[in-house]
Amino acid sequence: MILTRKAIEKALESGDIVIDPFEPDRLSPNAYDWRLGEKMRVFDSELDAARSTPFTELVIPPEGLVLEPGRLYLGVTHERTHSERYAQMINGDHTIGGLGIWVHVSAPLGHVGHAINWTLEIRVARPVRVYPLMTFGKIIFLVAHGSLASYQNVGVKYTSTAGIDISRLYEELS
Repeated sequence: MILTRKAIEKALESGDIVIDPFEPDRLSPNAYDWRLGEKMRVFDSELDAARSTPFTELVIPPEGLVLEPGRLYLGVTHERTHSERYAQMINGDHTIGGLGIWVHVSAPLGHVGHAINWTLEIRVARPVRVYPLMTFGKIIFLVAHGSLASYQNVGVKYTSTAGIDISRLYEELS
């Protein structure tokens, strides 16, 4: 079940959902419009699941950054989200899809207990200029059924992050 705007507002007031920074005008009927953060990691070399891949980290300038097809970009959300009660799901939306930007296709689920600035997987169909803090997608909150177990406390890898996370699959393969 997806929370409505009123349910999200109530959960924010009670502390069951945290969005930082939060702007009430970014709430829609059943989602929150999140923004692209100010940093981006760019991968220029061949990616290898068994090795940590070198990258270049850039600060997106106020005049924007042109993203090119055929390259992988990892960005980060401006907002940090957290809930010990609700699961979260993040997606791009038509505002960026209409520009030929695909964002966060492979890992949209934030488990109950995730407390993160989301790492964003970004690909583009054509060259497109993006800007820091531009609206980049929507996050929804989902009711979890059954016993709640916080992602922060179940002994799993990749818990809290405050920045851009590269793939760490190589840790399992080495």
